[in-house]
Order: sequence, then C-alpha cells, then structure tokens
Amino acid sequence: MTKGILGRKIGMTQLFNENGELLPVTVIEAEPNVVLQTKTSESDGYEAIQLGFIDKKEKSANKPEKGHAEKANAAPKRYVREICDIDSGDYEVGQEVKVDTFSDGDIVDVTGTSKGKGFQGAIKRHNQARGPMTHGSRYHRRPGTMGPIDPNHVLKGKKLPGRMGGKTVTVQNLEIVKVDTERNLLLVKGNVPGAKKSYVTVRSAVKAAQ
Repeated sequence: MTKGILGRKIGMTQLFNENGELLPVTVIEAEPNVVLQTKTSESDGYEAIQLGFIDKKEKSANKPEKGHAEKANAAPKRYVREICDIDSGDYEVGQEVKVDTFSDGDIVDVTGTSKGKGFQGAIKRHNQARGPMTHGSRYHRRPGTMGPIDPNHVLKGKKLPGRMGGKTVTVQNLEIVKVDTERNLLLVKGNVPGAKKSYVTVRSAVKAAQ
C-alpha cells in the first residue's frame, strides 16, 4: 500500500549499521501532517489524500486557504501536497499522519526542489567538455556551433547557458534507515534534493529497489 508524508530536510549526518558499516543519511523532520482532503475514484476519478505541513501565519493565508483548512479543523498550511495512488478510505479529513506510518527498511521516493545555482554556462549546466586552452585555439568554454548554413537557425532544445537548478527533482529507491517517533524524524540513506530547511515529499517507492 502506498504511504506518504511531508517533511523538511534538516541536513546530513552518518551512523553505523549492525554490520559496522558507516552510512551517510539525510535527516528529514516530519511533524504530524494533517489530512486536508480525501479524493476518491467516484467523485474525482482517482484516489489520493491531500496533506498539509507547517502552520502558516494567519495574516499570510487568504480566505480560500482558511476555509479549506477549517474543514479539517486545522490552521492553514505552508506546504500542501497530494499523495496519489493511496487508499483514501483509510483516512479521514482532519486525521494526523505521523512518521510511524513508515518503518525501518522501507524503500521510498523523495521529491524536493533542487538547489538554485543561478545563471550558468554550458559546461557547468550541461556537463559539456571545454575546447583546447592553448595552441592558438579561440574556442574555450562556449556552447559550440549554433547551426550555421543548414538549418540556418538555432535548433529548438539546443543546450545553452541559462538558469540552473531550482527544479522539482525526485530521487528514487532510498532506504529508511531509522524512524525516530519521539522527535518526528526520518533518517534516509543517501542524499535527497534541496537545501537545508527545504520541504520534501516522502512516499512509497514507485519502482521496486534494484
């Protein structure tokens, strides 16, 4: 059964497993989420629940957000996401979802917003190789030919300099090493997208671990 929770990336640390191996882990703080809405196949055409995480200041919330949250007897939330392909019949509006929904050894997919790198060149942004730096070469870090003669215009999709990062990224098949129910923490093996204190969505892995 699909499970999911919203959280905040705290940072990375390391711990030892039972075999004495050192594991790099990402710490995700997942305070109790509130189920703001349930969606069913009959009414919406698909099964899902809508979760809210971290209270928003009253003055920052608009009228629709306040009304939506009041149905769940909750404050407006800063981070709201849907968890799809889930049996919504097991959840009720206003119910809390806590870290104990997961257990040690579960395989999950983590979705977050990657770090923004600003405007970058083709070498850093697309991992292209640079030209020779000596022997009279005047081609060093440029993106290469733009399509002269034929087709006489820049082809759509050409890899050029531009804004890098700041995109929605999902890392799949990560293992939950430890669930700390007292402090509402999930320790996930490896790294997850985003900067510290950024919001992430943790859900059951779509693909089986290889």
